[in-house]
Amino acid sequence: MASCGCLVLEKVEDHSGETARGRVKVAPAAASGCGGSCAGVWRRRSEAIFPIYVMGSSRASTVAAARGILDSAEDPIWEAVKSEAKSEAEKEPILSSFLYASVLSHDCLERALSFVLANRLEDPTLLATQLIDIFNDVMMNNKDICRSIRLDAQAFKDRDPACAQYSWALLYLKGYQSLQSYRIANVLWNQGRKVLALALQSRISEVFAVDIHPAAKIGEGILLDHGTGLVIGETAVVGNWVSLMQGVTLGGTGKEHGDRHPKIGQGALIGAGATILGNINVGEGAMIAAGSLVLKDVPPHSMAVGNPAKVVGYMEKEDPSLTMKHDARRDYFEHAAIRYSDD
Repeated sequence: MASCGCLVLEKVEDHSGETARGRVKVAPAAASGCGGSCAGVWRRRSEAIFPIYVMGSSRASTVAAARGILDSAEDPIWEAVKSEAKSEAEKEPILSSFLYASVLSHDCLERALSFVLANRLEDPTLLATQLIDIFNDVMMNNKDICRSIRLDAQAFKDRDPACAQYSWALLYLKGYQSLQSYRIANVLWNQGRKVLALALQSRISEVFAVDIHPAAKIGEGILLDHGTGLVIGETAVVGNWVSLMQGVTLGGTGKEHGDRHPKIGQGALIGAGATILGNINVGEGAMIAAGSLVLKDVPPHSMAVGNPAKVVGYMEKEDPSLTMKHDARRDYFEHAAIRYSDD
């Protein structure tokens, strides 16, 4: 049966039967009674703001939710962004022109994002119209970016309490905007357009106060919370589902060339102001406490604290990047304190 494209939020019980949560489905035209003419019907609980896919605190549930986003016949995040923009335009008429130009006039998330980024990054010698053409060409022809911009948006919605709607990440959060700008610069760098990529990096740094070398390798489902003061060097690698707070530095230790920057395993959480230097490894699911200086490898699922950082314990369960819990409460760690070896 043909679908009208309406998205309906159902109330469903979880497996324990104790709580209810939202679930989105596409309603058939006959069932919805709209005849396929409406742009969307939204029904939601007052305490939940359109929870399409909740990533959860375990890696398995996160991967499963990500697969649901990517395998959907629809584009639920884009549908959410449009619905939110329409609602906000009705609530704040003074923003209606901005919301129409940024979201409602476009036919997909990629084109909307191109418009938003181009208008943030333009300068007198690099016009928004030129940037839009470049950004559209990159995003409309690169499946990896199409996937990443959605998984990043979901990461912001799930992990940042200040991001109540998907459209907020797209329109107002510079952590999200700078991350997607980097992704475009990275594609340009890998295409051999290195001067353009560097020019874009420079502009990203000026506008967002986020400095990511276009050659760095960054996974998907990333949260750059606040973003201000973030520095990621040329040979750094950041795995999937990582969360980085403001003021984080992934840097080198000298003038040497070659592979000289940190490698961050998936699911790691890097606290505000943490500095990680050199070609060292931060293991999967590790947590680096705020303000720490890390100069040696950090084992998987451990927490490193201090200057210089020392490992004080090990995570027992969740990836910290998904829970976003920065505290070192006893119940999160084994009782034995583990320190770096001297070798």
